[in-house]
Amino acid sequence: MKKHRHQEIDPDEILIDAANVGEFDTDQFEGRIERPLSRRSFVFAGGVVLLGALLLLARAGDLQIRSGAVYAKQARENQLEQQVIFADRGLLEDRTGRKLAWNDRAGTTTDTFAARMYAAYRGVGHVLGYVKPPAKDSSGFYYRDSFEGVDGAEKAFDAALRGENGLTLAETDARGKLVSSSAVRPPQAGEKLTLSIDALVNEGLYDALAAHARDARAAGAAGVIIDVHSGELLALTSYPEYSPQVLLGGDRAKIAAYNADKHLPFLNRATDGLYAPGSIVKPLVAAAALQEGVIDEYKQILSTGQLVVPNPYNPDEPTIFKDWRINGWTDARQAIAVSSDIYFYEVGGGFGDQPGLGISRLDAYFKLFGFGQDAGLAGFSEALGTIPTPEWKAANFPDDPAWRLGNTYHTAIGQYGVQVTPLQAARMVSAIANGGTLLTPTLLASSTPQGTKIPIDAHALQVSREGMRQGVTNGIATAVNFPFVHVAAKTGTAQVGVHNENQNAWMIGFWPYENPRYAYAVVLERMPAGTQIGGSIVMNDFFNFLEANAPQYLSAD
Repeated sequence: MKKHRHQEIDPDEILIDAANVGEFDTDQFEGRIERPLSRRSFVFAGGVVLLGALLLLARAGDLQIRSGAVYAKQARENQLEQQVIFADRGLLEDRTGRKLAWNDRAGTTTDTFAARMYAAYRGVGHVLGYVKPPAKDSSGFYYRDSFEGVDGAEKAFDAALRGENGLTLAETDARGKLVSSSAVRPPQAGEKLTLSIDALVNEGLYDALAAHARDARAAGAAGVIIDVHSGELLALTSYPEYSPQVLLGGDRAKIAAYNADKHLPFLNRATDGLYAPGSIVKPLVAAAALQEGVIDEYKQILSTGQLVVPNPYNPDEPTIFKDWRINGWTDARQAIAVSSDIYFYEVGGGFGDQPGLGISRLDAYFKLFGFGQDAGLAGFSEALGTIPTPEWKAANFPDDPAWRLGNTYHTAIGQYGVQVTPLQAARMVSAIANGGTLLTPTLLASSTPQGTKIPIDAHALQVSREGMRQGVTNGIATAVNFPFVHVAAKTGTAQVGVHNENQNAWMIGFWPYENPRYAYAVVLERMPAGTQIGGSIVMNDFFNFLEANAPQYLSAD
């Protein structure tokens, strides 16, 4: 039975004002009678919803059941990880712009970072040093994600050269194939550094050292050239040397040969080789004696070839100290020029009525001129050297701790326990040349000069400079007497070995004499005693090389 429902109709739905009929907005459904949706509409809408649900269920079944294992494996094997964008290491060049160390992407077996390359100039191995490249572990992860400086300039300036790596987010599939990537941080290349050395000049000095070291059967050799005003090193070289490219490339046979070489090619003799200096200390000792007033520049001392010191305990057995030859009467300048041992025995330790500096003042002046301390070349110099003193002797020779006059004599001529590096020797002669400033050496071009003023009278240093110049014009350093440049120099030969069976042969000096610009120190190490080859012939070859190949360094400008 149909139930009829009656619903009350409001008057305003029945009684329509005829005057308003025409004002209905039929587009806004005004004046229309509402009707309910039909059942067909509900059925259609329900069918559409049901169809969508069935499609979603089918897709879910495909993902979860039919292809679930495949997609799970793909999800496990795809990797989203951070990847390094390797920064290019900074370049190294010499003061003239010649490339010394650079990057070469074409020369590497990987496309992730550029290979480090080194110039083939002889003599720059210890200056440049070498690096360890980025490296992976067995799982393919980088445990070293940048080049690491190991020696030389590569180590000393590693922070500036290293740069900063960039970063990407990368997705790779199971086969390591890149799926997608996006940059997070771009890399920043390291700084380009200009070194103070001239690679050609450095090579010329190395070649001269190497040739004469081989001829003299020396264990090694080293040389330093320093700007006497800025402290910049024009040359710094050590023989024998290693090849940075060999060490970087990991050539096992050549590296093994380096390690087996008795001449120690890994030793940077210029900065870390310690040698008895011999007579190259005499200009320093002369200046100290003049400063302290133990002698004046004109006082002459006689060298008869030996100094006989009375023995208070046994007058019949005096102690005899030999000169290397009979030098006759010499004043301060002549004593430097002819290298009189007896003169410096007396001004160093005293004799008769001639007072001497004594070991305490010798020790003090040696330190003022940079001996017995780090030479200050950042990242390089480590060897301090030795200045013998009574305290040093007591600590090192407990069986014979007493300090004797002969110990002072031998210290005054750069023997006994005195040990210095070539870099320290170059600093010392540079301070004599520039009027008393002990410079801090640097390998960076255009550096701000740094140093300390030595409290010594300018005239005392002038006397030493004049003595060194006389050594070149009419003394024992005439091998560097040239018409094209005026050099002031001092040679030195130091006996070494238990039985003095070997010797170190030195030469220090500066040029031009009238207006010093560069100072130098070279040494041939542990050649057989009596060998006539020394630092003089090395510098003779070098100055001739300089005049032919780089004459711009010979003038005072």
